[in-house]
Amino acid sequence: MTGILLVTQFILAAILTVAVLLQKSSSIGLGAYSGSNESLFGAKGPAGFLAKFTFSMGLVFIINTLALGYFYNVEKKDSIAEQIETVIPLAKEPVKSEVPQAPKDN
Repeated sequence: MTGILLVTQFILAAILTVAVLLQKSSSIGLGAYSGSNESLFGAKGPAGFLAKFTFSMGLVFIINTLALGYFYNVEKKDSIAEQIETVIPLAKEPVKSEVPQAPKDN
C-alpha cells in the first residue's frame, strides 16, 4: 500500500509543481506556454481554474501525505534505533600505565 501511495505522491508533486508554475504572476512564468484558452476556462481565462485546480491538488497532496505516513507507521512498527544492537566491551584486565621517569642528574 505504501508503494502505491509513494508513487502517487511523486506524481502529485509533479502535477502540483506544474500547476503552480502555470499560474500568472508578474513574470508570467510558464503561463506563456499555455496559450490563450479563454473560451475553455471562461471569461477570466485560466486564472480562476488554475487557482481552484492548484488548491484541490494541494489538498489531495496533503491527504496523500497523511495517509502515506499513517500506513508507513502501521507497516513499520519499530524504529531503526530499536534495531541497533548495543555491545559494551568489558576490559579483561586493568591497564597499568607506567610513566617513564626522567633521568636523575647527580
